Amino acid sequence: MTESTATPGPLVVASGLTKAYQIGDRRLEVLRGVDLSVARGEFVALRGASGAGKSTLLHLLGGLDVPDAGRIEFDGTLLTGRSLSSLAQFRNRHVGIIFQAYHLLSDLSALENVYLPARMARRSAVESVDRARALLCRVGLEGRLSHRPSQLSGGEQQRVAIARCLVNDPALVLADEPTGNLDSHTGDGVMELLLRLRQERSMTLIIATHDPRVASRAEREVQLVDGLVENPVGVLPDGTGSPLHP
Repeated sequence: MTESTATPGPLVVASGLTKAYQIGDRRLEVLRGVDLSVARGEFVALRGASGAGKSTLLHLLGGLDVPDAGRIEFDGTLLTGRSLSSLAQFRNRHVGIIFQAYHLLSDLSALENVYLPARMARRSAVESVDRARALLCRVGLEGRLSHRPSQLSGGEQQRVAIARCLVNDPALVLADEPTGNLDSHTGDGVMELLLRLRQERSMTLIIATHDPRVASRAEREVQLVDGLVENPVGVLPDGTGSPLHP
């Protein structure tokens, strides 16, 4: 386990989250009342079998989807019940998301993919480009700024995705199997980079992963079993539990 950098008090609190999907005439219940509290600066690994709801939970916490029931609070502010446009604004300003499949825009260069969220946040063109260029240099891609995704390796694409998720200085980073499409050597490099950047920026990090090596780097592992979290309450540096309600 890594040494904790968390400070007391939760950044994210989820209470009683449920989510189901209708597939033909079948209703698939993915989350059945999830409770989870994550402290500021904490690194949490979400684990569970395929289909356990890890990606669904990340999407709800990041405002990419909405729960059927329950509530989500971010830094004491209620997110549930907000409009989709309000959630998009929240996500752009406060959350960085790293996808297993990278989700880079194929027609844009690495630099353009990274500075786009900054422009969407209404930063100036100059500031957006400067931020994007600095981050791409920080992740070791200073020689790939003009390359499109098809001209980059998988590890390079994931580094672009990491830079993109950080361009607006998010307080929370959600990573969905960030090493899942990479060989072990490249995946190890990506994880080392992500953890260094987390330390530098004091970010809260939640990773969904099947990889026990990735999970072992976290301060806490959270297991999703049958749509429920087995251990929703963590331990803060002062020895107290991370409360489900701020």
